[in-house]
Amino acid sequence: MGNDPGGSIWGVTAQRSAEVQQLAARLILCEARAEEVLAGFREIQMQEWQSPAGQAYRNTVSLQAAAMRRVLDSLHEAASSVTSHARAVLASECNYGGPS
Repeated sequence: MGNDPGGSIWGVTAQRSAEVQQLAARLILCEARAEEVLAGFREIQMQEWQSPAGQAYRNTVSLQAAAMRRVLDSLHEAASSVTSHARAVLASECNYGGPS
């Protein structure tokens, strides 16, 4: 059993898949935190700013919110790709037919 090449490949594959899944989980956590930041930006934007400085601040926050939205889109895409890759790593070894 210890000399079975298929067994060691399964172990390495499972470990690799788990590592990629952990990366996907971290990306999803980052995405959630970025959503919280974006929610804070929305709260700031909804406040009434009477002074020119306050309006300028609100405009700056608006630009930052737009940039954060693009970051969130990228994070979501990255998390989806990494999750798919984790499944593909595991599935690629499910087809292992033994040593050639």
